[in-house]
Amino acid sequence: MARKKGLFIRTYGCQMNVYDSERMADVLRPLGYAPAASPDDADMVIVNTCHIREKASEKVFSELGRLRDAQARRRAAGNDLVIAVAGCVAQAEGAEIMRRQPAVDIVVGPQAYHRLPEMVARAVRAAGHRRPGATKGAGVLDTEFPVEPKFDHLPAPTTVTGGAAFVSVQEGCDKFCTFCVVPYTRGAEYSRPATAILAEARSLVAAGAREITLLGQNVNAWHGAAPDGSTGSLAQLIWALAEIDGLARIRYTTSHPRDMDDALIAAHRDVAALMPYLHLPVQSGSDRVLEAMNRKHDRDHYLRLIDQLRTARPDMALSTDIIVGFPGETDRDFADTLALVRDVGFASAFSFKYSPRPGTPAAMLERQVPEAEKDARLQALQALLGEQQRGFNATLVGRTIPVLFQEAGRKPGQVLGKSPWLQSVHASGPARLVGQIVDVHIVGAHAVSLSGEIVTDDIVQTAVTHPIEVAA
Repeated sequence: MARKKGLFIRTYGCQMNVYDSERMADVLRPLGYAPAASPDDADMVIVNTCHIREKASEKVFSELGRLRDAQARRRAAGNDLVIAVAGCVAQAEGAEIMRRQPAVDIVVGPQAYHRLPEMVARAVRAAGHRRPGATKGAGVLDTEFPVEPKFDHLPAPTTVTGGAAFVSVQEGCDKFCTFCVVPYTRGAEYSRPATAILAEARSLVAAGAREITLLGQNVNAWHGAAPDGSTGSLAQLIWALAEIDGLARIRYTTSHPRDMDDALIAAHRDVAALMPYLHLPVQSGSDRVLEAMNRKHDRDHYLRLIDQLRTARPDMALSTDIIVGFPGETDRDFADTLALVRDVGFASAFSFKYSPRPGTPAAMLERQVPEAEKDARLQALQALLGEQQRGFNATLVGRTIPVLFQEAGRKPGQVLGKSPWLQSVHASGPARLVGQIVDVHIVGAHAVSLSGEIVTDDIVQTAVTHPIEVAA
């Protein structure tokens, strides 16, 4: 039997990247690659990158420097280490990565993962022909946007860990927000057909998934082919998923306010399996800044959506993304953002200082906000968001809620799971509960998590049955 080869994948960024990393592992499994615990145990390392965060490229090159040293040690011992860079930084800066870091064997963009086996074979052949001490030749680069969707060539996922799974249903973006690189790194919006999504979901449920999260850069813009040949909507897809026996929870992320329609809002009211949690990025509370960002919605539109969602589902918890210090943002603009946050009352949020992304329109705007001002605004915003998150978590103390336990806790005899509102929940309980939904009485609220006591070991078969009141 051929020796299994170790594969280590380091993933940065969004849940889509997590999903992509899992699919790359699936693609490489037939070549004999199995998970490795660390880069030191691996024959191949993939760095799956994200271009959204500040100084993304610098972090990638720092990581590649460490891997270069590991590669040199392995080659000195007569072995090899294939280094690959994937994701959005790979797409945006592939040639520069090859130029700056010759240790890299493969650079692959997000739309070409299905071609990884061929790329790995080419890289391994090149390594096999390399004489000891020889300078590494040119690596393998593939950052093209292929005509054929990659999903048509990826193997179906076969494993589920902790009862939860991701399914990518939509990819790419046509919105062209002025600060964002996603349209350039992920390409145009593409929606997978409903039949493929439903088949993948049924397979995951058969493998133990109780919860499925639908993924997309603009997931609520999904408009894939329905089984009857018509063009479907995300609401219709959610209704179809809810018919799968054994699927207790449905989530979706990330959404755009422009694509929240009445049918999707009604699904939050009518589909019991659809969790009462929504990540809906607003980015700013200032109409002037929103226009400069090319968001194509204003604060009133966003606030009307929140009212409609909470009317449909009174226990709806909301999360968002907010950028501070966008070029030209004034004190008044920032005050408008704080006011919107107070009006909505978020259960959680991701907040960032604006940082220019090369090639985006906003990077060329004048009136860039000084870093010190960005820092002060971010601190003020995060203080308010943290207060809201702690307040929301406190509303659950004393209540009994269904929790999907997903893994063993850090302490012996402890299990860790997720509430319907996506908080982490810690409780003492047997490991056999991992992958199951169990009633838990919440006894403590913390900054980003809850602690509870298991009411019964009986498995909960339904979704949330006792909605809570959410303070705005």
